[in-house]
Amino acid sequence: MTDQLTLLQALRLKGRVRASDLAESLAIDGPVLTAELDDLAAAGLAVEANGRFKLTPAGRDRLSELLDAERADLDTDALTTAYEEFDSYNNELKALMARWQLKDESTPNDHTDAAYDAAVIADLRALHDAFTPLLTRIVGQAPRLDHYPIRFASALAKIEAGDTSWFARPIADSYHTVWFELHEELIGLTGRTRAAEAAAGRAL
Repeated sequence: MTDQLTLLQALRLKGRVRASDLAESLAIDGPVLTAELDDLAAAGLAVEANGRFKLTPAGRDRLSELLDAERADLDTDALTTAYEEFDSYNNELKALMARWQLKDESTPNDHTDAAYDAAVIADLRALHDAFTPLLTRIVGQAPRLDHYPIRFASALAKIEAGDTSWFARPIADSYHTVWFELHEELIGLTGRTRAAEAAAGRAL
């Protein structure tokens, strides 16, 4: 059975999501996850509309309680150190995203230049390989995040196989989406807020 914290946090990060998409993200059997989401809805912690689930206010309150309890049991000093290391990789990814969208300040990347895109993808692979040891440490410190390495690897494999929409597609588990969600997790686990991180220039 999936722990309630994992499910509630996934719903918060996704906003409104189909059970099948959430099952794929968390690598959980679809019918099993649907039943667990139905249980959350029955408890008043989530609601389903038009085939998509989202948190209720009661669900957000319960999530806050669970996150507070989780932080109390974690080595927040180690996570803070990891987050500070993450910041440099975050800056690299932001630069890659900018290159993916713009060839220069006034020229959008229309993705007709295969060599240009291939160079950006190669740099994404290099970033991924360099970042993976830190990600492994983060998961060791916060085991609930153990689905992130699989999701990053899956998105990158799809990109390298030729489906470049998995670089930054906004709704699917693209590399950018998974990175954003991990960043949200780290912000919360270290007791920060996205508003403060954005003001400091560290939000993606």
